Amino acid sequence: MRILVVGAGAIGGYFGGRLLAAGRDVTFLVRAKRAAALKRTGLSIRSPAGNLDLPEPPTVAAEALRAPFDLILLSCKAYDLEGAIESFAPAVGPETAILPLLNGMRQLDILDRRFGEGHALGGLCLISASLDPEGRILHLNELHGLTYGERDGARSPRVEAIAAAFAGAHFDARLSETIVQEMWEKWVFIATAAGLTCLMRASIGDIVAAGASGLALALFDECADIARRQGHAPSGPVTERIRAMITAKGSATTASMLRDIENGAPVEADHIIGDLMRRGEIAQGASLLAIAYAHLKAYEARRARGQAPAKLS
Repeated sequence: MRILVVGAGAIGGYFGGRLLAAGRDVTFLVRAKRAAALKRTGLSIRSPAGNLDLPEPPTVAAEALRAPFDLILLSCKAYDLEGAIESFAPAVGPETAILPLLNGMRQLDILDRRFGEGHALGGLCLISASLDPEGRILHLNELHGLTYGERDGARSPRVEAIAAAFAGAHFDARLSETIVQEMWEKWVFIATAAGLTCLMRASIGDIVAAGASGLALALFDECADIARRQGHAPSGPVTERIRAMITAKGSATTASMLRDIENGAPVEADHIIGDLMRRGEIAQGASLLAIAYAHLKAYEARRARGQAPAKLS
């Protein structure tokens, strides 16, 4: 199976690196700057699950793509999705499977419109990883899960082939027959955590210490109700787990979107919060979710003017 990993950042580099180390046929689609860095220093992963140093991993530039790949692993940020699609489009053939690891659901709509229904699988990952200033991938906790499946739940020959390729690659790969439900459940959690911690500019533990657990639960209920009305209500165990996580005393948890704000970086406001509001037909200003969205859009407006975000003191 020929696998094209779009980018070699924290997520794509981690899973692609594990696959490459396991002997799989992996190529990284990267820009010239990242290609030069990988040629010079290799692909380096620092992880509690074991470090990797892969000298000169195979790379390709977008303009050099000629033949289709069997699997395209897509892990970009939502605001880079359109550009990423154009870069890997020449690698999509009639039988190519695309496995997006973005949060939310909008990426599936976009991929279906661009390539037709049938190419994009459902997928999600559970991992905390980042790049250090030298370009090394830092795996920050014990989680490194990648879940995928056909959106209709079928155990098709292509997902069975993917399962075989992922087996033994030293990360937790799981073929799911309910991947769309699992994507919705993760989306509800991400939207709740991002909306809450970005709006309050604080960790879960600090929000609880402020006596605002009820706010956290109310925002979760709004997100979960949208999922319910779309036919994907979070299950009982998932609901209890999320409610416990967003009300945990002393928790240092923040959403990665808050860290993006604090670093003055782009955010996935429209993809994570705005699209959930759209599907739930939530009007601006009518809910906690809408307030969180307005906060993120105000940040984007400030950033577009070139102003730095306000610093916490």
